Amino acid sequence: MGGGGKEFEIAREFEVEGSPAQVWAALTTGTGGWLRPLKYEPREGGAAPFGGTVTRWDPPRRLTARVEDPDGVPGQSLDQLDQLIEPRHGGRRSWLRHVHSGVFTEDRDGQYAEAIRRTDFQLHTLRQYLAYFAGRPAVFTALDGPPAARAPDALVRLARALGLPDDAGDGARIRVEAPGEELDAVIDFRSRYFIGLRSDDALYRFLRPGRSGAPVGVRVHDFGPHADAKRAELAWRDWLHHLYG
Repeated sequence: MGGGGKEFEIAREFEVEGSPAQVWAALTTGTGGWLRPLKYEPREGGAAPFGGTVTRWDPPRRLTARVEDPDGVPGQSLDQLDQLIEPRHGGRRSWLRHVHSGVFTEDRDGQYAEAIRRTDFQLHTLRQYLAYFAGRPAVFTALDGPPAARAPDALVRLARALGLPDDAGDGARIRVEAPGEELDAVIDFRSRYFIGLRSDDALYRFLRPGRSGAPVGVRVHDFGPHADAKRAELAWRDWLHHLYG
């Protein structure tokens, strides 16, 4: 804990759809379906994402990865994810305990608050993936808006451009004006910082970073038979630039 850093821990546990083997696959080889494509070297001591090391590889029960001095994460000197999976209901469902811990070296309160928000949204998206798309290959697209998308009301403007009523919350079924097409979708998550939409073939994630000052971002996990990452990126980039001018 050099440099006066402060330790943190965010622990969450919940029951999910899928056997332990399906949950393990989602956490290791299927991350493009709910987070972003990540690679683990399948052994203890192997390479983990973001320059980390696998410290526990016990499929389909326990996965732990540790990163010292994470690349691209200012203000943090240690980051660790520990995931424990247990069978439930005869192995048809699973219990997942997720613990994110590490050391913040600056702005501890701001970093901690944002890490909590991000963790809860990512784990919610994992549950959506396991419930509706588990095992289906995903085409992942990620992009951020232009500088004007840093405005405090940027996510509100995006929601209205999509056609989301201001009072539509979780579970509402809506018609979305997506780039080049209209989608029937369900709002699966909505807060000041995140919007999650689910269609029959995709998960759409819209995020407004808090303390970082980054622009609004779009993440698409497309499970459809004609998914095309490049086409999706170009369409959403044009849409965002038109929206924020």
